[in-house]
Amino acid sequence: MLKGMTWDHPRGYTGLEAASARYEKEHGISISWDRRSLQAFADASISKLADDYDLIVLDHPHVGQIADSACLHALPFPDDADQCSLGGSLESYVWREKLWAYPVDAACQMAVKRPDLCRVVLPDWEATLNAGPKDYRLVTALLPVDSCCMFMTLAAGQGEEDLPYSEDAFASKDCGTLALKVLKALYRLGPSEAVSWNPIKVLEAMAATDEFAYSPCLFGYINYARPGFKPNRLEYTDLPSFRGSSVKRGILGGAGIGVSAKTTELDRAVDFARWITSEAVQSGIYLENEGQPAHLQTWRKKGSDPDYAGFLSGGLHTMENAWTRPRDVWFLGFIDDLCEVFPDFFIKDLDESAFLETINKLYRHHRARGEEQ
Repeated sequence: MLKGMTWDHPRGYTGLEAASARYEKEHGISISWDRRSLQAFADASISKLADDYDLIVLDHPHVGQIADSACLHALPFPDDADQCSLGGSLESYVWREKLWAYPVDAACQMAVKRPDLCRVVLPDWEATLNAGPKDYRLVTALLPVDSCCMFMTLAAGQGEEDLPYSEDAFASKDCGTLALKVLKALYRLGPSEAVSWNPIKVLEAMAATDEFAYSPCLFGYINYARPGFKPNRLEYTDLPSFRGSSVKRGILGGAGIGVSAKTTELDRAVDFARWITSEAVQSGIYLENEGQPAHLQTWRKKGSDPDYAGFLSGGLHTMENAWTRPRDVWFLGFIDDLCEVFPDFFIKDLDESAFLETINKLYRHHRARGEEQ
């Protein structure tokens, strides 16, 4: 019997559990799954989880620490990598020329709307600076970790996706300041309580009430585009861009499935990881049971299916152009500390230039610590 750890949302566990039941029937290997919260999915130590689980569903910014600790087994590269990897999904789990997980779930930041309510979407990011709350009926997930991610996406949308910008600055003065101005405008345009909302909270509010029509940037969840999941279906589309540019570069998200270095069932665990990330499984039982597929061919084959088109078709271009966050060992500590101070930027209406310097100071501190390790 194998033990796995995933995360606590139907997208994170329903498809895995259904596929695991099928796998047991076909291969005679039982797999049980425990769940952790979305916050723990981002924060929990993979090294500690590897003490107790054979299979771990994980977030790719952890791969630098995974490589340093050698808590997971390096996996064989797929023979058909060019046919299975969606955008940078596979590459995001590569560190020091080794593959630490197979992509099982693909996501990035994209825009989402209620097609029955949304009449106008943002023509560009600058439109937020002079908009009123009733102009777009928008809501933005501004929980600290989402604010951090959106700050990076707004910098990338100005052509600065190769973050950090330099050894002294995480983002340049011009790009960083404009990104923060747009974030502040989005805070003012939505409900103030959205400073504590994650994408799930925003999607729930959009799908279950008529209060909001549009969210310009959040990590997409396929479930909300499917019939019957919630009272109202949502539809995904491209992010806005900045004036004079067509660049739409959302942060890559999703999840990979890795194998503990301490497992006593290495061959069986690797076989299951390969099986559940295969096109046949991703396009079949995994997708049919709330799973969000990572296989490129699944997105292409199922993009015209009315049950999934609102996500797979609307989000494909965005996914193919998503960019990958830093995965160096200093990055997660930097994000943790940035999350501590980000709420004050909105609630206390801090100056954008001064707050950018706070971001850059935190970056310099954590980069120096990472170089010492």
